[in-house]
Order: sequence, then structure tokens, then C-alpha cells
Amino acid sequence: MRLHILGVCGTFMSGIALLAKQCGHEVIGSDMNVYPPMSTQLMEQGILLKEGYDPSHIDANIDCVIVGNVIRRGNPAMEYVLANRIPYISGPQWLAENVMQKRWVLGVAGTHGKTTTSSLLTWILEFGGLEPGFLIGGVPENFGISARLGKSPYFVIEADEYDSAFFDKRSKFIHYHPKTLIMNNLEYDHADIFPDLAAIKQQFHYLVRIIPGNGLIIRHAQDKNLTDVINMGCWTPDVTFGGVSGDWQAKLLEKDGSVFKVMHQGQCVGEVVWNLLGNHNVENALAAIAAANHAGVIPEKAIQALSTFKNVKRRLEVRGKVKDIVVYDDFAHHPTAIATTLAGLRAKIGNKARMIAVLEFGSYTMRSGVHKERIKDSLKDADMVVCKSNDTDSDWGLQSILNEFKQPTHVYDNVDSLIANLIPQLHAGDHVVIMSNSGFGGIHHKLLEAIEKVDKKYGT
Repeated sequence: MRLHILGVCGTFMSGIALLAKQCGHEVIGSDMNVYPPMSTQLMEQGILLKEGYDPSHIDANIDCVIVGNVIRRGNPAMEYVLANRIPYISGPQWLAENVMQKRWVLGVAGTHGKTTTSSLLTWILEFGGLEPGFLIGGVPENFGISARLGKSPYFVIEADEYDSAFFDKRSKFIHYHPKTLIMNNLEYDHADIFPDLAAIKQQFHYLVRIIPGNGLIIRHAQDKNLTDVINMGCWTPDVTFGGVSGDWQAKLLEKDGSVFKVMHQGQCVGEVVWNLLGNHNVENALAAIAAANHAGVIPEKAIQALSTFKNVKRRLEVRGKVKDIVVYDDFAHHPTAIATTLAGLRAKIGNKARMIAVLEFGSYTMRSGVHKERIKDSLKDADMVVCKSNDTDSDWGLQSILNEFKQPTHVYDNVDSLIANLIPQLHAGDHVVIMSNSGFGGIHHKLLEAIEKVDKKYGT
């Protein structure tokens, strides 16, 4: 078939494009926001990208249009599709009908950690010889690609609670029918589509309803919101991880989480030595080990796999080190994710090194002010906080929030002024963590280039 994908550069929809091409279809995609790593991945796989949503981008003989949830009524390409009665379908529904039928689906759901946990689980299954298919909302370095069909019944999917399309307001994960389900955590997010936490819990309950009785639910032991979801009704065996009461627990041997023992029902099953940082990643690993165990990979084998795991792009990814200044890229934009990212790095580098947080609050949830009372605490581990303002920042009071910080804070209107003012304040030994859920104007490369060019010898 000849397929056109609207919103193709989103992390999920680019994975759909790769799978469709691997299925033998001809794939063309269009989007307004084209930036790495997804744009690079698509071009490397020979998928034609068209900038913008001009109706002329959609060929007259196209067989079907796969619609991303970024597309709304009024979009010129979508209006053309509707007016000309061109067949269309949401990404999750296409995936369910064309890829996941009759497969053992392992879904990873939760507010935080979905991408990393999906990548961990996929690598454990691969290391165990199961050759799984997968679709992950990022690019796991062990595979260098965000999606593949695989050669076995097993398929790992990052099970997002966001809606499927403008014409299908169900959460994406309702389409997937997983046999093995991980629920990492549950907090209020996506304020643009969910009015409150109860609405998200309801969607998670709908997901629990469709897990078969011979499946398995793996959930965080101390997440009250997940307990509430289970108490709404559950027809599937469940096991827990994390905290002090989980069936699967970890005993840290290094406080930064780089070395830990894995405990199953009180018994040590092995010791992990790996490159990831933070207690949140330790718990992601426990969930992945438990899910892989359900699919037949024994914990000892899973632990071996973790020692060779390479993290996902944009998850505390080192983008460069210039003049003894390290620049990281991280996808964190929710207060919980910001706090865990910074805490993990602080445990690694200690208290003497300076850690500078550079943020762009790009998500609707953050700019709506829902979590503004938590921002100060989430950034407590940073020695300096630098933000880029958005057009709507005045609506939720970013500057007034930063005024309450004890550490130095700065807000700039654009990336260029941010870099120009940050450069003179940097010291040798600094760790600069750039956090955003967008491309952030290419700030990572620009900052590294500016540090390299400046006629200054950085002192401590």
C-alpha cells in the first residue's frame, strides 16, 4: 500500500512509519516540526519527509492516511483527506491491526520512565535470544532505531495514555491489548486532554480491564494512584516492584544507582553493574526484569543484559565535553522527572561539582501552571537555574517562581541570549543539564560550539 503519515516526526508516529516500511508499504510523511533524532532516523531509513501540511503533499492515489494525535480539525491536509473521502486511521489502531495481531504484547505504561523501561525490557529480551519487535518513544542506543517488526511473537510497546487521534479520544494503550503490562507510576499530566487525575485513573482502569487472566500486571509497590486503579477492579495476577514491600526490590551498593543487588521475594538473584544513574532507573530495571521473567528470560540472564545496556538518546545523554565542561541533553519536563534526573547526576558527581539546570517548560501541562508549586523543590539539586521563557510564561508566573529560589536564577527570551549570558558564568568542572521535551532551538550544539570558540580559559 501507499501510506501517508501526518505528524510523522513525533516519537510515536516515526516508529509507525518505520514499521509500515518494514511491512513492505511505501511510506511518505509530513510534519511541521522536523528535528533529530526522529527526522534523522526517518531519512536514514529512506522515508520521504515533506515540510508542512500542504494538501498537495498527499498524492491522489494514496491508499490510506495514518493520522497522528498532533493533527486537529482545520489542518489543511486533514481537511483535504476528509473532503476527498480518503481512508484514514489513527496510529495506534493501525499498529494494533497490522502489527500486533496475535502477538505477545508487553506494554509499558506510566507517567514517567516508559521510554527507558521499554528500552531495558527490549534489550533484555534481545539478549535472551527472543528477537522481539518493538516501538519505543525514543532511540535506544543498543538498536539505533526506535521500532522494528522483530522475528518472534514478542512485541514491546511504550504504552502511552495520551489520546489516539482527534477522532478517537481513547488513550493509545487501549488499542494494544498487552499480555504483560508494566505500570511504573501514575501522576497528573497531559492537562490539555485530562481534566484531573481521576480521569487518567479511569483510562488506566480501562487498560487493566483488557489484560487477560493468563497475563501479568507489574506495578510499583508504593504508588497509591496505581493501587487505586487496581482497586477499581482487576482480573489478572499482579506483582509489585520497588519500595520496601515489592516482590522485586533493589539494594543499592552505590548511592548513585550504578551498582545494586536485585532481590526477588527476599532472595538475591544477582548484582547489576551498569552505566545508568538514579534510583528511578534502578526501579525501571526491576520492572523490566520482572516483565522479561514473565516472557521466559530468567533474572540471571536479564541482569547480564543490563551490564551491556546503552541508554536512550535524550535521557541524560552526554552531548559533549569541552574545556572540562560537560553538556547533557535530557527529555525531563515534569517536576518528578526533573527531580529524579538531577538527583541521579548529583549522586554521581558529588556535592563539590556545580550542576547547572537549563530548562524550557514547553509542555502544556507545565505552562498551565498545574505543577508550578513543585518546580522549586524539583530543582533543589541544581546550583544555578537558567530558563528560556515562552510566549505564555506571563500566564503562569515563571519569573515569580524563580524569585523564590535560593540559588541564582535567570530567564532569557531566546536561545542566543541565554547562551551569551551563560558562557561567562561557566567554570571548569561544571555539568550543564539541558532539559526540554522539544528541540530547544538546537541549544546543545550551539552551547558546545560557543564554549569552544570563546577566548577564555575556564578556571574552577
